[in-house]
Amino acid sequence: MRPQDRLAGADFLRAMACLLVLAHHLALRLDMRRIPDELAPTANILRFGNFGVAIFFVLSGFLLARPFWRALDAGDGMPSLGNYAIRRAARIAPGFWVAASVGFVLSLTLLALPLTPELALRYLSGLLFMSQWHWRTLFPVEADGPLWSIPFEVTSYVLLPVCFLLLFRLPPLRQRPFLARSVWICVIAVVLLAHMVILNLFALDDIGRGWAYGLQGGAKEWMPRYNPIGFFAVFALGALAAGIEVMLPARRSSWFDATALLALAAAGYRLVASPGGTPEAYGWLDIPYGFPVFPLAVATALVSLSHSQHVGRLLDSRPIRYIAKMSFGIYIWQEIILILIQRLDPGSFGVSTQNVVTGWLQSSGLAVALVFLVASLSYYLLERPAIDIGHRLTSHQPNRATPFKV
Repeated sequence: MRPQDRLAGADFLRAMACLLVLAHHLALRLDMRRIPDELAPTANILRFGNFGVAIFFVLSGFLLARPFWRALDAGDGMPSLGNYAIRRAARIAPGFWVAASVGFVLSLTLLALPLTPELALRYLSGLLFMSQWHWRTLFPVEADGPLWSIPFEVTSYVLLPVCFLLLFRLPPLRQRPFLARSVWICVIAVVLLAHMVILNLFALDDIGRGWAYGLQGGAKEWMPRYNPIGFFAVFALGALAAGIEVMLPARRSSWFDATALLALAAAGYRLVASPGGTPEAYGWLDIPYGFPVFPLAVATALVSLSHSQHVGRLLDSRPIRYIAKMSFGIYIWQEIILILIQRLDPGSFGVSTQNVVTGWLQSSGLAVALVFLVASLSYYLLERPAIDIGHRLTSHQPNRATPFKV
């Protein structure tokens, strides 16, 4: 991305999202019964690094919706859906497929699971990005749990242009920014209503439910509160934020610096206030990760940072930009690295050390280094070549579809 095209603050939030999720999975390997009392609050906060998933959804909705809003406000046709699909597939599919395949092989070898039809079905549904629709398949492979969220996000990738297609079909919304954003709020309301219907129609029984029954038991614990429609509501808040951002004047203001800092503080407060509640921090309508306060704070931060005078650029330092670039690889490979460390060294993460915190820190340092190494290799050898192919396939095509007749 060219410097002039980069949105200030976006790299910072992407980096924070992947680091929070990594901290979450490291904290899950810390024996809370053995840590000193004074460190317990910090350890409990680290466990809520799963809020990083919500940041990813808000950020994706924000970035992907901006071209649609610009076209709608200008009275143009929708951006090319073919280009959109190719670029999304090039960015997500290769890395996901390889990580899922490695995780599937490790499930059969390192974890010594028998090759059953159900295990194969989970893997296949993941490859097809369809694992998000049932608790049996929600986790595509046993050795890489975090992959569950990628098919959820793919659902949002599909629903976003579908919803915008409806907006583009309504002539009164063209070149009427405020009216178009009001209609998008109605879209979010309909999505939330659909989420409520799912909660009421697809409640699950308690047989085999809970993390004591493994990943599938955990998936049954999550669903139906974890469903692709509810997560699209989080994604759609990011899209709404994009609609607001493109309406703002291009000039930067110190007021946005102050607003960004307040929004980041609100998001941080919602995260650190989560210990004592459920591990998933269910919010309004049982949508996880502090909905709607946390995603709204992140969305506000995105809008404000992109128009701030100083804060956005200060946060997007060179190391932060690098982490953001590697973020997808960090996300999809971290659990595989952590499981490998635990299996190859059963005493890792403080299990066999007298000082559990010291042992955990040593193993965590090794894990972080390996995760960044593998993520870098994944980016330069797998993800970036696929991204380049996607750009080549779409660069010669018109970026916009034929304008609708009004």
